[in-house]
Amino acid sequence: ILGFWQRCPQGSGLESLAALLSSVEETPDPIPTTIKGTIPTWIKGSFLRNGPGKFEFGEESYTHWFDGMALMHRFHIQEGNVTYSSRFLRSDSYVSNSEKNRIVVSEFGTLAMPDPCKNIFARFFSRFQVPKATDNANVNFVKYKGDYYVSTETNFMRRVDPRSLETKEKVDWSQYIAVNSATAHPHYGRDGSTYNMGNSYGRSGFFYHILRVPPRDEPADATADSPDLSGARIVCSIRAPESRKPSYYHSFAMSENYVVFIEQPIKMDLLKFMLYKIQGKSFHRIMSWQPQYGTVFHLVNRHTGEVGPSDVKYRAAAMFTLHQINAFEENGFLVMDMCCGDNGEIIGDFTLENLRRGSGDIDKFYNSLCRNLPRRYVLPLNVDRQAPLDENLVTLHHCKATAKMIKPGEVYMTHEELHDAELLQYGGLEFPQINYEEYNGRPYRFFYSCGFGHVFADSLLKMDVHTKELKVWRHPGLYPSEPVFVASPNAAEEDDGVVLSVIVTPRKEKSTFLLVLDAKTFTELGRAEVPVDIPCGTHGVFSNTC
Repeated sequence: ILGFWQRCPQGSGLESLAALLSSVEETPDPIPTTIKGTIPTWIKGSFLRNGPGKFEFGEESYTHWFDGMALMHRFHIQEGNVTYSSRFLRSDSYVSNSEKNRIVVSEFGTLAMPDPCKNIFARFFSRFQVPKATDNANVNFVKYKGDYYVSTETNFMRRVDPRSLETKEKVDWSQYIAVNSATAHPHYGRDGSTYNMGNSYGRSGFFYHILRVPPRDEPADATADSPDLSGARIVCSIRAPESRKPSYYHSFAMSENYVVFIEQPIKMDLLKFMLYKIQGKSFHRIMSWQPQYGTVFHLVNRHTGEVGPSDVKYRAAAMFTLHQINAFEENGFLVMDMCCGDNGEIIGDFTLENLRRGSGDIDKFYNSLCRNLPRRYVLPLNVDRQAPLDENLVTLHHCKATAKMIKPGEVYMTHEELHDAELLQYGGLEFPQINYEEYNGRPYRFFYSCGFGHVFADSLLKMDVHTKELKVWRHPGLYPSEPVFVASPNAAEEDDGVVLSVIVTPRKEKSTFLLVLDAKTFTELGRAEVPVDIPCGTHGVFSNTC
């Protein structure tokens, strides 16, 4: 039987997106935009976006899309008007590369070669140095204790000024807490705390760590203008079953009381990691899809740090996930929604060579990609070890997902497809967003995402998880970014508000615009046209404080 993703329509005659993957200039001083339609006057704040924006230095070019230098964007919205500004993050990587006018810091998919000015012996021995992690934080904007940082998946973040987009201090997680990295997708507690996941590797093995940074201590440090991760602690540590083959993770799920780490079968070979510079291979080559491992869900009580409500192992078939939609508890079950695929070999494929293919060639690449689709898993929180084997433990009447004990202490779960056939014509979905402030970790009804009828998103989708009905915004030649929900003042319903997305096109230069959709009807209210080119980006946030 074909998987749902394999039944998505094949791409044919797709246009080249090379123009959306070109280096651009920064726009440090805010410039006005041209408003078409109406931008609601109640929207006050900044839509901050991040992503790669420079792909070469001198004669040398990056290999992978994830390697481009971080370019931060700000759409400032006030009284129905919008201004736009952007700045390159002045990371150590950016500064070093600029000074030498070549790539001197290795990134995810690009290996920095030894300095050609060094003699042959110095070049040879430079290969044996342990590569330094990059601080090219081009994935997301995140918040700790009220401060904004840009983040990637190394141990380095950069504090930034969300108004001017100026680069501030470089922050090393390992100076605060014993971890080697942290994700670019933290979760936020209602008390102002921030949760994240990191890892560490040493003689005692490889560990995944759940981290918590406490809220800002008001008013003692409210005026302090310096990075503050004080009080950060490891809530829980989970040992990897094979210390040399840990799983890759991009994010995690969080409900009111639990953090869920999804141990998926994308494995990182740490021996290769130690040797990759000697072998002249880039970082993404140490990752491989190994479906024989299946998927394991680790539940951690985020208040006590205890693993699971019991000593139960939760397992599922092999699947690949980058982004979770939401997770919540209901009547003794943890309901977890996420975007999933059946093939995790996608990570290394997003080379600039593949993404810049011309018409015709891009079809072949697109059709080779796994489509991600929304799924629901339901984890029983109270498992009776005496329950009959193969009995479905999920008793929520509205859920088709199952959880069965296949042997004492081991529960095997099957998912519910959180969509119907209509979604397939839009190529699956990714970059899910919800009304986070009010509904994260709670029962919810709507999420917003990008549809993937092309290698990059070519539609915006609103999904009703109760009815699986879709609302769609899609126009030929227009490619949207991750949709971000902004609630209207005194909102009475979950979808009272707007959805923001940056729209780019390869068909005409300087034709980018900020799109504002009515979140309820998913129809356009207005757009703010920007007279500069903006490349495809990654993630963003809306802030009503800057």
